[in-house]
Amino acid sequence: MNKTSIAIIIYNLIIVLSVMYATQPLQPLLANEFHISIVKASLFTAVILFFLALSPIVYGYILENIDAKKMLINASIVLLITNLFLGFSNSFETFFLARILEGLCIPAILTSSMSILANMDKKNIHFNMSIYVASTVFGGLIGRVISGFIATQFGWRSVFFSLSVALLISIILLSKINLNISSKLTKAKFKDVKNILKDKRFILIYFTMFIVFFVFSGLLNLMPFRLKDLFSNIPETSIGLLYLGYGTGIIVSLFSKKISIFFAGKIRTILFSTILFIVITICFSSENLNIIFILMFFLCIAMFTIHSLFTGMANSLMQKQKGLTSGMYLTFYYIGGATGAILPSFIYIIYGWNVVIVMFVLSLCLVFFLLLKYKKLFD
Repeated sequence: MNKTSIAIIIYNLIIVLSVMYATQPLQPLLANEFHISIVKASLFTAVILFFLALSPIVYGYILENIDAKKMLINASIVLLITNLFLGFSNSFETFFLARILEGLCIPAILTSSMSILANMDKKNIHFNMSIYVASTVFGGLIGRVISGFIATQFGWRSVFFSLSVALLISIILLSKINLNISSKLTKAKFKDVKNILKDKRFILIYFTMFIVFFVFSGLLNLMPFRLKDLFSNIPETSIGLLYLGYGTGIIVSLFSKKISIFFAGKIRTILFSTILFIVITICFSSENLNIIFILMFFLCIAMFTIHSLFTGMANSLMQKQKGLTSGMYLTFYYIGGATGAILPSFIYIIYGWNVVIVMFVLSLCLVFFLLLKYKKLFD
């Protein structure tokens, strides 16, 4: 596979992740547009995270040995159609239905893209996976930042129309590349899952990532509403720019090994990052916009350091069933994200921001003490 083909797949990944996260900075705007609560608006992001959580388990039974290019193009076409529906939606029900359909498509696109990048050059699989992670992080960054700008300048509907144009270009480019790779997904058997969960290391990794992404997703999802409460006239452009810190995930993902060497070990690095995560979360009680902007950078550094290191550890602890262990990792990870996108919204409405912060801090403290107690398991 030549560099042009790789570039096309990366471009498609960036656009798909942009579609996935484009609604996040717009949630207060969409809440007003459709006359819905914060909780309902949060569902626009949570529903896709929920389907991503189910995909490693369910999709193994549905999409076994399917042509990767065919799945990639067909799912992208459906995503294009649903994205157009988002732009034309006049009610919460229509918009939410379109997001559900997108939630079904996006895991298929990510799975096929990962299969292509993993199989195109077996010698450089780690580098190719780094490209995959960096592309998804960059897509999440672009989707959040650009959607805020477009919504402020041209209206929220223009966000989805412009992304639809970008998707159309991607589909045309994908149809021109030559690929012959099957996307093989692991079937999750209860016996195998039970055996993996007998290992305390996996339980600790999965629980940690559930809580970490629960807090991270909760903070990022509620931040637009928090800013609107603090600064009622803040434009969507400014809300979108707040997510620039997300870009640190690209650097951290690519240099996580060197970071762990600096801190003399992976588990020590994770413990330090968890402490940083706790301190940053406490600091989010600030009402200063500039401080909140800076905090987002450090929050993302802590989050992606933990995520990158535990991803590698989850894949290296067992010689067999690596597909299942990584699939279970993603399931716990995205369930945490989906829960974090919804549950804190209820707390925020009833008790306010400070109680949400306390809940997040206590959750992270529990993770830290468990990691500290059982760190010898990873030595």
